Amino acid sequence: MKRLIAALILPLILRAQSVGDVRDVRVVRTADQEPRASLLGQPSIALWKEKHLVVAYQKGIAGKGDMGSIDAIVSTNDGDSWSIPSTIFDHEQRHGAMQFAYCNAVLYHPPGQEVLWCFAMRCPLNYADSEDSHLAAAYSGDGGRSWNPVELAMHYTGPLVILGEVQRIVENGQPVYLLPAHRNTMHADPLGQREQFVLRSTSLLDWSLGGYVPQPEPGKIFLHEGQIAVINEQQHLKMVMRTAEGRKEGGALNPPRAWSSTSSDGGKTWSIAQEEPELWNTVSEGWFGQSSTGTQLYVYNDGPAWSRMALRYKVKLASGAWSEERSFFDAGIHNSYPTLIETTAGEYRAVWDSGDQKRGRRSIRFGKLTLKPISN
Repeated sequence: MKRLIAALILPLILRAQSVGDVRDVRVVRTADQEPRASLLGQPSIALWKEKHLVVAYQKGIAGKGDMGSIDAIVSTNDGDSWSIPSTIFDHEQRHGAMQFAYCNAVLYHPPGQEVLWCFAMRCPLNYADSEDSHLAAAYSGDGGRSWNPVELAMHYTGPLVILGEVQRIVENGQPVYLLPAHRNTMHADPLGQREQFVLRSTSLLDWSLGGYVPQPEPGKIFLHEGQIAVINEQQHLKMVMRTAEGRKEGGALNPPRAWSSTSSDGGKTWSIAQEEPELWNTVSEGWFGQSSTGTQLYVYNDGPAWSRMALRYKVKLASGAWSEERSFFDAGIHNSYPTLIETTAGEYRAVWDSGDQKRGRRSIRFGKLTLKPISN
């Protein structure tokens, strides 16, 4: 009888783990495997070479919000199996009398280079949260198996929060790298600021301020966690941003929508931000990008503010309208912070943090998504 019940339940469990268009879903790391971590969250993914994937994720510290250490795992068979973790940033490591905590890994593999970068936020361990962090970096020359820290040359020296991916454009025949960031000094200072901006670099070692994203009414909306895409051959940029009320902590907009801005000069200046009427956002990170096929993709949490359960997505051609909502992953459990990388035209590999029905950020999930061709 037990075997019969197990045989009946197992297919339901497997089906619950793979609801939606994302396929080959796997849990690649769990909090049970990290007994000293209060959470596993905010993963990032990069392609080192064919079928060789690297995922970085955060291991949280109890009582410290989203601060902690950052580890990496490697798959050499397109996500079928994963290595034991290696450490990128360790909050237990001392730097003289200082200790630092880290958050929000952003992996980037520059085209044609045999080096993989991990950018992250770093702040003193005694801080209550990571909102007043600064940029940190490490690199790997062996496909994510070992990491070496790097001290960056920062021409922008203010606090920042990062999450969106690095984008590469070319100016005067030379590569320029763009990293979206925001500032939330109002979190601890009533006279602070909440602003979305972009950093620029020609080397990935030195970073300067690009441009801020202006608003119709300054300070009314908290634009943050922007995701940039290069949308045409003229290297015009579009950034889609998570939103919240600018003067009320954690409140969703009414209506709850993502906002966007564009740039035609490599991120030095940005258009006045405007609402994306078809893109839902209730104070949660949404991933935005453009495929090499020209299809734009937006992956997000539906539902009310902070619920962060199902992941949905929409697609469109750059000059077209957004599709109807589609299911990315929905298993009746908490899911958030999706990140995707295009491996071949229209073929994506994705990671996100996941949990159970009551708690979020208890594991890191991996899956594959194929974008079907669309027409105007």
